[in-house]
Amino acid sequence: MSPDTHAPTVARRAAMVRRLETGSGLADPRLREAFLSVRREVLLPHAYVRVSGPGADPIDWRLLDGSHPDDREEWLELIHSDESILLQRDGERLDTLARGPVTGGNMTSMSTYGPATIEALQGMLLEPGQRYLELGPGPGVSLALAAAVTGPGLATGVERDGHMASFAQHNLDRLGLGAAVVQGDALEGHPAGGLFDRIHSGIGVPCVPPAWVEQLAPGGRLLTTLATRTPSWPGQLLVTRTETGRIEAVLTGRPRGYRPMLGYRWLHAVGHRARIKEDPGTPRPTRLAPPTDDAYGLWLAAAYLMPNVVRDFQAETMTLVAPEDDSWAVASPGDGTVRVHGPRDVWAELEDVHTRWERAGRPDQYVVDLADLAGPQVVTAGAGPHALTWTLPPLAAVPRQAP
Repeated sequence: MSPDTHAPTVARRAAMVRRLETGSGLADPRLREAFLSVRREVLLPHAYVRVSGPGADPIDWRLLDGSHPDDREEWLELIHSDESILLQRDGERLDTLARGPVTGGNMTSMSTYGPATIEALQGMLLEPGQRYLELGPGPGVSLALAAAVTGPGLATGVERDGHMASFAQHNLDRLGLGAAVVQGDALEGHPAGGLFDRIHSGIGVPCVPPAWVEQLAPGGRLLTTLATRTPSWPGQLLVTRTETGRIEAVLTGRPRGYRPMLGYRWLHAVGHRARIKEDPGTPRPTRLAPPTDDAYGLWLAAAYLMPNVVRDFQAETMTLVAPEDDSWAVASPGDGTVRVHGPRDVWAELEDVHTRWERAGRPDQYVVDLADLAGPQVVTAGAGPHALTWTLPPLAAVPRQAP
């Protein structure tokens, strides 16, 4: 990798690393060195910033061009922040973008923000010499960091979008890390097959694609987000294959996760915010006080057992919304009541899930049965009649990329 002697960007990376060490748990010395050495400005030469406020449709954006002097300082600050960097709208080509305002479109590729990258890569326990596979690498930031640890020729990404695959490979080649990006369907793993010591998915999936497990080497670790239609309560799945070949999978609730794969549309509470403020619903008594935000095991179960519900984290008191059913629940602070509206009593569903979660022993983690990759993937915590269990939904069909 060619040396970087440009003082301003070196200083920005050093400041970023100090911040990540203090606030985001960056502790692995090899990964720390990778963050210091990988030139983010090469991998993220432009960035979209949102101009419109919440709920705007269509959305107004502004494209920052890192090579333009009027954009450079704002762009440098953004790409060295903890924010996710927006790179691509609607699968567009990336070699003909023009700086300035643009309206409409949906973001189809972005980099993962720093704290999530650290959590994932440190959870992978990366070491030199490991074969590393990144599924959905986007612009290649995580892939570049992993390649800086594992060594040249060992880190590969599978990217379904041809424009993004070419863009990432071009920029990775400039870094000289020996990382490769191939175009293919990430749900099928590496198109050439093979075994990998570490597999990391940058896309959330509803269940585990069989190819991912099949390509996991003995002693290997696979890390991904299990996504539902709610962005509020994601689950992180760690799959390991023992040296004797046995598959073990553990699902843990987390405060954040990766965006779901194409074909999964997240639900949002923003569209109901004004109506909820005007009419919070009919009050009724409840013995369930609003659960704490860090009861991740409970909220993870809620994502599956009370589906299509999203939380409005901007509300003054805990507000749960089922947008497609025109239903919501607004908890009252400390007086033992809750307001409910619509055909679904969302709070009653939460009360039921909370009771089942307590009977199962208030689990933080769940075991996922992947013994039969052709069959249903069942999630369980506890045992006997009080076990808390559900079945993961199947993989949705993913539209193919237009040529």
